[in-house]
Amino acid sequence: MKTWYIRGVWATKKAKQNLARLSFEDVKSIAVIRHAALGDMVLTRCFIIEARKLFPNAKITLSVISNYTRGIPEDLVDRVHIIHGTDQRGASLLKRIRKIRELGYHDLIFDLAGGNRSFMTCLFTPAMVKFGFPYRKLRALMFYDVTTCRTDLNFEVNDMLSMLHVLGAKTHYPHIYNMPGQPLKREKPYIVYFIGASDAYKCWPLNNFSDLIKNISEQYPNHDHLILEGIKDWESANEILRCAAHDKNVQVVNTETIDDTTSLLKGADLVVSNDTGIRHVAITCETPTVGIFIGGPYRYWPRYDIHDAVFPSLEDSIVSVDEVTSSCLNMLSKTIIN
Repeated sequence: MKTWYIRGVWATKKAKQNLARLSFEDVKSIAVIRHAALGDMVLTRCFIIEARKLFPNAKITLSVISNYTRGIPEDLVDRVHIIHGTDQRGASLLKRIRKIRELGYHDLIFDLAGGNRSFMTCLFTPAMVKFGFPYRKLRALMFYDVTTCRTDLNFEVNDMLSMLHVLGAKTHYPHIYNMPGQPLKREKPYIVYFIGASDAYKCWPLNNFSDLIKNISEQYPNHDHLILEGIKDWESANEILRCAAHDKNVQVVNTETIDDTTSLLKGADLVVSNDTGIRHVAITCETPTVGIFIGGPYRYWPRYDIHDAVFPSLEDSIVSVDEVTSSCLNMLSKTIIN
């Protein structure tokens, strides 16, 4: 294997020598470290699919943490390795290290997390070559053999795939996720609005969502407009329902499992969501999305036609209902086949 770069990548001399002695077929085992919640976890599917193509003889182990196990792509990997997370704070350092060491030796390690637990996992796991994308150069020197650039101005999947591009991988674009599940079938076509987020500050005001749903339902009266609730207090749709009580095609839906969520999102003509994991799941389902962002969107905005992001031009401001309405109508005009 040759390393394909001139600038922007850091690699040790030993790593380049080790890689030069290997062919893609020689690689027998790969560890992928992804300590992340649902939205980030499902995006990992693209990396694993591309790694499987590049290393056809390798068994792939995915290392995750115990408090983030929803959406693990078990259908794509040979083994799942779980270390202690924040739900097991009482575990001693010795137990944590012992659990990390269960990952075992691998020819190649790809750290797609870049956090304290993944640094520890790299430190205590032997490998021929370790790849990472830490923000700080000191961590590159401490934990990895090859590091690529990582920036909040790129869609994170692109930054993950850079670790494979270093080796000359020809990855597919738009990205491939092969998300399992069948689209939900309903009597009428539908649009999904997810009003929640992991933190309340990421949520677009509920009255704005009410106005948005009114605008879109007027333009698409033959669609059902489904409000997907979350589990937190700020993810309740009660206020929106009070405003739309007269509108029979506005309904609230809830999903109990990731399979139910995937099915709902796969069947939608559009998913409108705050900056949250539900939107990432919709992306992996190849469903058109409009994301409403409080801050910069680029890390979670794949730049192809069926996904748009609406974000404020000024700090501490929020996007208007008209801006989001315009984005939704534009997306629906492009993606719905009349």
